[in-house]
Amino acid sequence: MSPIDRRLHPVRLPDAWAPDSWRARPARQLPQYPDAGALEGVLRELRALPPLVTSWEILALKQQLAEAQEGRRFLLQGGDCAESFDACTSEVISNRLKVLLQMSLVLVHGMRKPVVRVGRFAGQYAKPRSADSETIDGLTLPSYRGDMVNAPAFTAEARTPDPRRMVKAHARSAMTMNFVRALIDGGFADLHHPEYWNLSWVGHSPLADEYRRMVEAIGDAVRFMETLSGEEIHNLNRVDFYTSHEALLLPYEEALTRQVPRHWGWFNLSTHFPWIGMRTADVDGAHVEYFRGIRNPVAVKVGPSVAPDALLRLIDVLNPEDEPGRLTLIHRMGAAHIAERLPPLLDAVRRDGRRVLWVCDPMHGNTETTRNGYKTRRFANIGRELELAFELHAAAGTRLGGVHLELTGEDVTECLGGARELTETDLERAYCSTVDPRLNYEQALEVAMLIVRKHGAG
Repeated sequence: MSPIDRRLHPVRLPDAWAPDSWRARPARQLPQYPDAGALEGVLRELRALPPLVTSWEILALKQQLAEAQEGRRFLLQGGDCAESFDACTSEVISNRLKVLLQMSLVLVHGMRKPVVRVGRFAGQYAKPRSADSETIDGLTLPSYRGDMVNAPAFTAEARTPDPRRMVKAHARSAMTMNFVRALIDGGFADLHHPEYWNLSWVGHSPLADEYRRMVEAIGDAVRFMETLSGEEIHNLNRVDFYTSHEALLLPYEEALTRQVPRHWGWFNLSTHFPWIGMRTADVDGAHVEYFRGIRNPVAVKVGPSVAPDALLRLIDVLNPEDEPGRLTLIHRMGAAHIAERLPPLLDAVRRDGRRVLWVCDPMHGNTETTRNGYKTRRFANIGRELELAFELHAAAGTRLGGVHLELTGEDVTECLGGARELTETDLERAYCSTVDPRLNYEQALEVAMLIVRKHGAG
């Protein structure tokens, strides 16, 4: 057993659990495939395909999340609301990576602590929906549930769930991970040259000068330390980078759940860090049953309707041995509700002595629809929820240890406000998301700077 394994393994295996035991529980948000034989054939194929991540990467991330629980690191988790097969391109992937690297640079510089970098990609191809179907002009079809399930075009052929899409999602996830690993191993994240991470379209950003000053200060510090030591500082040319997605499509997740040599238990090898969404967090449901048995670090989205007793029961099921680094709670209350809804949860978990990592998702509770029909979020509300989260944790004697964001490196106009003060009219220029609105680069970098200001103020 490795040192990490000895430090982090719980006392015992979960009782009466198997990768398929979720099938005996009520399952929400799963598509209805018309051909059961085709589905089973795809699952056999997936079970034979190589995994996308490794157990030692998963355990290394768990150790870093344990350190974030203790305040020694900060989690930055971000990426697309829902990946699309068409966006599996070198430009989109590298731009997404640049945004997260630049945000982490701002956080490291301002917070003076290491950042755990986790991308919402290489598997974020399935999305929950509020209704199983939608009707347009009298025609009712299944809802679009992400490219892993069906296609967004409003036709019967496109909207019919197709199990072959799971194989396509696995392939594109592998391509994404391979490219990210190649970029990082090739020096893409080299702190000697953070200027390489710039995105050309934001050279005129109101934040550009502040960011450049930060880059210059970091570069000066690196050169100063290397001058003192007389040699190049090691480990500045690469970073650890991990993947995450909402593990919504349980047949796919089960097929990628494996046992590995030299480690006990079962690992979900489709991603490092799977999470349960708010719609599927029923403690007696299929998703929680699946999650309780895997050894990955796991997260749960916590909304304003969650009661303290229900949250404690969920913690009991998902982390009965109080394993460090195991459980992250991502609260997503909305700016209008966080001051009322979050403190009772913080108090209950603190009084019960539970070991969790608290993370703020300031995106999902602040979604609205504009008069011209666009689903959007106001940057002012996103920022306000983040500010209140820091203040409420400080008042409760708990710690906000990370942030969870939907963002992109593309020049989109999907969220209102920010440094360039995007308006409802601006949304028409470059609204590209098929599901939820994302922060563009400028807005994402502004969030990172806001976090640094609030952390310093605390």
